Amino acid sequence: MTAITDHRLAVLGAGVMGTAIATLATGQGLSVTLVDVDREILERAETNVRNQLRLARMMGRLPRDGATGELTTTTSIEDVAGATAVIEAVTEHADIKAKVLAEASAAVDPGTLLISNTSAVPIDEQADWIARPEDLVGVHFMNPPYLIRTVEVIRGPRTGAAALAAATELLDVLGQQGVVVGDGPGFVINRILQRMINEAARIVQEGIAAPADVDAVFQGCLGHTTGPLATADLIGLDNVVDSLRVLHERTGDAGYQPCELLLSKVAAGDWGRKTGHGFFEYGGTV
Repeated sequence: MTAITDHRLAVLGAGVMGTAIATLATGQGLSVTLVDVDREILERAETNVRNQLRLARMMGRLPRDGATGELTTTTSIEDVAGATAVIEAVTEHADIKAKVLAEASAAVDPGTLLISNTSAVPIDEQADWIARPEDLVGVHFMNPPYLIRTVEVIRGPRTGAAALAAATELLDVLGQQGVVVGDGPGFVINRILQRMINEAARIVQEGIAAPADVDAVFQGCLGHTTGPLATADLIGLDNVVDSLRVLHERTGDAGYQPCELLLSKVAAGDWGRKTGHGFFEYGGTV
């Protein structure tokens, strides 16, 4: 495993999570190459990184006086060559992840740390897609990672000790606290959270309670900072449905089959905070 020295990081995918990870890394002084197939998405991501950096520093969650790492954007995955670590943060579709991870692993030197920010697809399944399975580690960043420091670190059956050590070192540089867990669909957080979101949405669908009341019960009775439905809006209801489908396909548990209300909201484009509408209203896209 190549030692991480000057921390040249590549992030694959300029969506919500990829952009937020780029914010975290550049805010800690790391150079980042952000890759996406869509130039317009990359241009929007550059603006979002600047805005998120300003917010995180204003809140004291990223160093206010530290150097800002250079952000480079590209539509060519071949530009990840030379990176000391690659973080995949594309949509939760196995076929897309397989293509991106295969191309990235072919572009970097052997021993380069490969990280999947998957929220549900098992790491050992992803290991089949790359040339060197021992270089792959799962790191499930929370959203947004520059505000939430704890991450799940998933060691797959074929993950090497050197890759796990390199991931731990990188997370330390990023100011993140990793909790190592075993492999399996959804790992810990999403094995529990996505089922909870699905049931909360089903309760709304059945007319038992309004979204605000569901979340108020969780906040007041269980001490949650946000309830399951506001959390779903933050994650993105499209991403919630994708994760539920992955869990349903890989566990066979009917409780993970997305309920009709979630499916109808996604079909209508009401994806949560990023579109301005989900279970709650947000006054425009973010």
